[in-house]
Amino acid sequence: MAHALRNQSFNIQPSTFNPSNVKSILRIACSRVHLQQVRDFVREYLSSRQLPDITVNQVVLAVDEVVANFIIHANGEDESQFLDLQLTLDGHNLNVEITDNGDTIFLPAPHQNPDLRAYIRQGRKGGMGMTLVNRLMDRVEFFTRENHTVCHLSKTLA
Repeated sequence: MAHALRNQSFNIQPSTFNPSNVKSILRIACSRVHLQQVRDFVREYLSSRQLPDITVNQVVLAVDEVVANFIIHANGEDESQFLDLQLTLDGHNLNVEITDNGDTIFLPAPHQNPDLRAYIRQGRKGGMGMTLVNRLMDRVEFFTRENHTVCHLSKTLA
């Protein structure tokens, strides 16, 4: 029965309709196979608002990175777990909330800009995703709500 709710998207409109303040919600199972669906969901939501392609691409990339981290690192790609993604545009303020409904709390360490020269010297792979997210978005926060991890991303759109 719980599986029936996965991979669903909803548009929720407030009782006083304001087209710039419509929420869209997507629920996915924790598997990498759903990352394209996440990217398409975010792109469709933002593209319908006549935003520049560069802005849409930045937000899609940031959301994709956070969702991938939740899927891979927090949930070990356990498809019995799921994530909820909510997008809200209020005027020029975009808010993205990604809620991990898994069994573990995943709070990354506070972000610190890595030494890129050291990464290159060491031949490191990975570990740059959250640096990118922090550069693309105006605000990135991780916190817990009702024993679930939440990531809130925000960006002021021109």
